[in-house]
Amino acid sequence: MKTLILASLLALAGPALAAPAEIPTDEHTFVDNIYSYDKAAIVEQFGEPSKKSDITDDSNEVIASVWHYHFVNTTDDGAYYPTTELDFVGDKVVTVVFMNNDGEDTPDTVVKSRPSREPDL
Repeated sequence: MKTLILASLLALAGPALAAPAEIPTDEHTFVDNIYSYDKAAIVEQFGEPSKKSDITDDSNEVIASVWHYHFVNTTDDGAYYPTTELDFVGDKVVTVVFMNNDGEDTPDTVVKSRPSREPDL
């Protein structure tokens, strides 16, 4: 009987122990969920960013990073944003910006920006 109960508990816990689900790419669900993923999970799904800038302190320790990805996120009507910018503090996303350009233009072309929220540390 104990074996049956243990097997049942392990079967129920299995999905919870599995690797995290795929990161959603539609803009609203992406913004709602991206804060729970770390850099490694983001790179695992999307690969290395097309552009990466690190911000360092006086001792050259990286304290923040800005990553750009191209054609990852979709709008409500299914069109792709040309660029998604992810701003990190440490290993966690703190800000997401969707842009209608390649990320090299001036900030006045930003189409949507969601306010950051505290990352789960």
